[in-house]
Amino acid sequence: MRHHADQGGQPATDWAPGQMVACSVCENPFESEDMATCPAYDAPICSLCCTLESRCHDRCKSRSRAAEQVSDGLAWMLPVAWFQRINFRVGHYLVVFLSLALLLAFALGVVYYQEGVVNHVFGHPDVVGDTPSLLQGPFIKVFALLLLAAAVCSWWVVLASESRRMAQDDSNRQNQLLQLEIDAHRRTDAALQAAKELAEAANQAKTRYVAGMTHELRTPLNSIMGYAQILLKEEKPNGPRQGALTTIQRSGEHLMALIDGLLELARIEAGRLRLDPSPVPFREFLDDVGRMVQPQAEAKQLRFELKTRGRVPEWVQVDAKRLRQILLNLLGNAVRFTDKGGFTLTVDARREVLRFEVTDTGIGIAPQDMERIFLPFERGSAGRRSSEPGTGLGLTITHLLTELMGGELSVNSTMGQGSTFSVRMYVREIAAPVQLPSAAGAAGAAGVSGTHVAGRAASPFLRHRPVTGYAGPRRTLLVVDDQPLQRQMLAGMLLPLGFVVREAASGSECLESVHEACPDAVLLDVSMDDMDGWSTSRAIRAAGFTDVPVIMVSANVFENRPENLAAALCQAFVAKPVMESELLDTLALHLQLEWISELAGLPGHGHGRDGEVPALAAMAAMADLRAEVQAEVQREGDLPPDAVAELSQLARMGHIQGLRTRLAAWAEASPEHQAQWRLLQRSLDDFDLDGLAERLAPASLAEDPVEDTLDEPQP
Repeated sequence: MRHHADQGGQPATDWAPGQMVACSVCENPFESEDMATCPAYDAPICSLCCTLESRCHDRCKSRSRAAEQVSDGLAWMLPVAWFQRINFRVGHYLVVFLSLALLLAFALGVVYYQEGVVNHVFGHPDVVGDTPSLLQGPFIKVFALLLLAAAVCSWWVVLASESRRMAQDDSNRQNQLLQLEIDAHRRTDAALQAAKELAEAANQAKTRYVAGMTHELRTPLNSIMGYAQILLKEEKPNGPRQGALTTIQRSGEHLMALIDGLLELARIEAGRLRLDPSPVPFREFLDDVGRMVQPQAEAKQLRFELKTRGRVPEWVQVDAKRLRQILLNLLGNAVRFTDKGGFTLTVDARREVLRFEVTDTGIGIAPQDMERIFLPFERGSAGRRSSEPGTGLGLTITHLLTELMGGELSVNSTMGQGSTFSVRMYVREIAAPVQLPSAAGAAGAAGVSGTHVAGRAASPFLRHRPVTGYAGPRRTLLVVDDQPLQRQMLAGMLLPLGFVVREAASGSECLESVHEACPDAVLLDVSMDDMDGWSTSRAIRAAGFTDVPVIMVSANVFENRPENLAAALCQAFVAKPVMESELLDTLALHLQLEWISELAGLPGHGHGRDGEVPALAAMAAMADLRAEVQAEVQREGDLPPDAVAELSQLARMGHIQGLRTRLAAWAEASPEHQAQWRLLQRSLDDFDLDGLAERLAPASLAEDPVEDTLDEPQP
């Protein structure tokens, strides 16, 4: 071992005694006492590799070479002025030359002396005396020749040594620079990796925030839109409140579209959106898209055409939901920004490459807006001047979905003449499947809402039908939600249609109600405290109710994944806010219902069991329920005065959390007034503090216990 840790090497001070350290050369582990940090490799090296390595020139030991030691010795012995004159190229040459000259002189002197001795001992007596004179001439000539050769060789040795040293120094400098660059790249890579992890963490936090925000927004929005739909159905045509209710519903739908767009965008950016390719009858798919767009075109008196070029395949393997979402977003833009003329959807099929072109005669897009329109919440200058509503996310989502499906989206437009959006993607043509998809799968391919929540976000053309009942026997539905307001809203939608609605506030109550009522379908909320919806659904199946359709209803649409539905043995997923058309389509699909859209002249099979019209029977049942609740409140008597005073003060202060806490405490302390506590809790859930204060006024609870409500939470 030449120069190791104990002989000038650089041991690592942060290694613990006995710690196993891997050698950077042989990659074998050794104890830390047998390791050192090699400056040539800038890494740990074992004693054996350090001994065998000769290319480093002992960089681990400073000034250890012979020439360096001689130079240091001369510098120590000679004055500085003399050393500076000697320590240059000619000085090195003179040292080497004189060293060789002395060596040659010594060698020739030995030979000369040996020849003289031999001749003196064994030579002829006549020439013994002349031996020195005879040998001097040839030896001087030989020495002169060798001295000349030594002079040349000395100069060559000096130049070669200096060149090698300079090359080595240059190589060392280059290696050092490369090592510095490598270290800089490592630091940059580490910084980029840290930035990437930070960005991923921020993206995940954003996704969680968006998911939580959409869940919190969907829950109150569900009540707003649900009751708006209920009140709009009860309002007479051209009634005084119809315009206001329509505005509330349309504003809610706009907010819902914005929430769905944000959620879709977050899922795509987070990489959580997965494609689900399946066999799709392509001609039927195009006809379905055309039927969804046609009513919107007719409403604005626009001409809509669906054209095909080339050989359109009969069956293709594609994610029909996402492709429909792309086309409907583009067609929706064409409808919104076209005031006269029309728009066309052209499908060009060539060798499994489909090209969809949506051409309109609308307002067009300015050249400076071509790139910006694909950014979130951005609209072109012409679009900003337009009065048409929009979330500003449609083209962003369309662009991302097109790239996710391996396609490309382009646009050409002329201001005042219209625009053409082109989608080009590879779609594999397949043979017709031997076995057609199931009803649920066919519904998904045909665009039935409710089977997948994204279907609603994909289609802005929701179907609204004036349904007043259904044909056949009365069906029992079990609504399960831990929030009374949400249960009441769903019951308010379903009771007027003739359904028998039972309610449950938890998973355990749901299991009891399933055994008692044997419902025809269960509308089950996902997020509940004691037992979530997925666990409740599995418990329902485990109890033997395998034929009862279970429809999940939740504001957290991130839960809507096929694996979740399959694991819980659920049939469908309906997102909050619940659209009546979506809920009715889902019920019709799984209960095989035939809706009745006219109240007058109903056929006999459309009546209830007693021959009543379902809607009228439901309204009569609600009136009876109101009477029962009012009687129960009157039997309970007045609330405790302390409770009335405390809750009234909190209501005047607007202290929501305090009201929730104290109302729960008083309900537990005075269980004999449960009906009145429930009515107060309902007002608090509605954030109706004025109504809550009025209910706390003397005799107000007994006079009208169910004012502005539809049904009592308890079944």
